[in-house]
Amino acid sequence: MPDCASSPAPATMIDGAAPGLAGRGPFRPEAWLNARQRSSVRLAVYYFRAVDVVVTVGLALAALWSLGDLDPRTLTLGAVMPLALGAVALLSLLRGLGLYRFGPNPAPLIHLACVVVAGVAATGAACGLGLALGQGLGPVIPWGVGTTVVLIVLHSLWLALVARWRRQGALSPNIVVVGATRNAEALIERALERRDLNVLGVFDDRLARSPDSLAGVPVLGAADALLSHRILPYIDRIILAIDAEAGPRVRALTERLETLPNPLTILVDSETGRNAVLTRLAGAPLAQIGGGVSPDGRAFVKRLQDLIIGGLALVAAAPVMAVIALAIRLDSPGPIFFRQRRHGFNQEAIVVWKFRSMRHAAADATASRQITAGDDRVTRVGRFIRATSLDELPQIFNVLTGEMSLVGPRPHAIGMKTGDTESALLVAEYAHRHRIKPGMTGWAAVKGSRGPVNTEAEVRRRVELDMDYIERQSFWLDLWILLITVPVLLGDRAAVR
Repeated sequence: MPDCASSPAPATMIDGAAPGLAGRGPFRPEAWLNARQRSSVRLAVYYFRAVDVVVTVGLALAALWSLGDLDPRTLTLGAVMPLALGAVALLSLLRGLGLYRFGPNPAPLIHLACVVVAGVAATGAACGLGLALGQGLGPVIPWGVGTTVVLIVLHSLWLALVARWRRQGALSPNIVVVGATRNAEALIERALERRDLNVLGVFDDRLARSPDSLAGVPVLGAADALLSHRILPYIDRIILAIDAEAGPRVRALTERLETLPNPLTILVDSETGRNAVLTRLAGAPLAQIGGGVSPDGRAFVKRLQDLIIGGLALVAAAPVMAVIALAIRLDSPGPIFFRQRRHGFNQEAIVVWKFRSMRHAAADATASRQITAGDDRVTRVGRFIRATSLDELPQIFNVLTGEMSLVGPRPHAIGMKTGDTESALLVAEYAHRHRIKPGMTGWAAVKGSRGPVNTEAEVRRRVELDMDYIERQSFWLDLWILLITVPVLLGDRAAVR
């Protein structure tokens, strides 16, 4: 497995287009993955851990069964305890030794040696308990040897897979630099030498004095251009590289950039500071997919929640969805489903599915013109499915594909307006709604903020509720929101839907 020295050089964008169209150096175009896909790759570590749990426990049960000790009528606590201790010890050691981190400088032989150490130590602990209880070694030795061998094979495959992801750039953080300064140029040159970061571009609020490129990385616009640039969904972190003496300028830029969902790092102007920042960035998580205070672990739990509950919901809702589809087909001409581009995680554009509730000719206007009470664009069937929120059921497909979650901020249409102004321009913190995947339902929805937002105050209240949810998100809060969604929606006759 190659180390970081054999990884491709960081790619850069040569224009304002989305990544994937061009890159420099040996970095291949297919290395570009959007924010959701890149974070999903990062979550693979938790799938690896889950497989280890299944293998360890499964082989313990197989060892008991092979010796005839799995019969519930004859199974004793003394027979189970040594294997239970061994399994817990092994899984704890695998995690404690950092074998699920897969850092930027992996050492395969050391990693596999640690797997062997964990297996031997866990087997020794299980043997000791077995002898102390007078059970002998029984199935412990076969379990310990078999489990260690299987884990060595699995971890070898995972190391190879992680190495491939690193070569493709899927685990290399994407950064942009704000400030075309000497400090920024030194940072980029050092990043190119290290080959473990992707530098996408440079932004500077003094374009008149800025070069067209910095160390080969293009200057893509002024600092304010970054606030709405199409590059945002691909950025894992923003680096502010302004000279420390320019205190007011640093504060002003920080205030503006903090309105974005992308994490912000201020660069220290020294060789030691640059190396420390680069080392920290190379090993840092990619753009999070689970919430502002949530690491990848919470995102993993949320994704499992979406897959399990979403899959069950699809099975339960299938007959209802079939009836609604037939009613729409009979009620008015046009397609059964309505698809609309909306903002997803990290402001990435996604296509959201709904049952069509409006006349087909009027459907395209909904992005800029919100629904009003008694809207003549809504069909007869549409009024019913909107009033009961049944038009949202096809979004289960968005949940299962990973574009949305069951619970999260509701996805707004791109370019949605409040009055004559785009909603995203009314509240500085609006972009923070996109620090987590949008949801079919959410904290704001059950708190009464749903449907059109007609004033700046309504936009601000929705953003505040969404940010409150992002900071508090947990499995139990999501479960509570799902449980109360239906009675809350059906009990609210005042909301325009």
